[in-house]
Amino acid sequence: MESKASLRFARVGSQKARLVADVIRGKKADNAIKLLTFMNNKSAGLFKKLVESAVANADFKKTMDVDKLFVKTVFVDQGPSLKRFRPRAQGRAFGVKKKTSHLNVVLEER
Repeated sequence: MESKASLRFARVGSQKARLVADVIRGKKADNAIKLLTFMNNKSAGLFKKLVESAVANADFKKTMDVDKLFVKTVFVDQGPSLKRFRPRAQGRAFGVKKKTSHLNVVLEER
């Protein structure tokens, strides 16, 4: 059995989120939450909430032991970019892409 949680359209770049995803992949769920609590990244807070949500989903199903859960897979997909403009000198405008990501966590019982 496995428990899933996902967050779509998170306002964080996918490359930055993958750095955090690599840290928690394969760890026990409670250890992953402890690691994410003290990481100084925007995506660490998002992943912490996701792991906690997946643990709550597993607890709600009542088919898995919450103490034996580990992070089976974590993956980050690129979402759509918000296209904005930044004013520059002499009446010009430069384009700015505000990137989004889709974050996914799957927990499994070991």
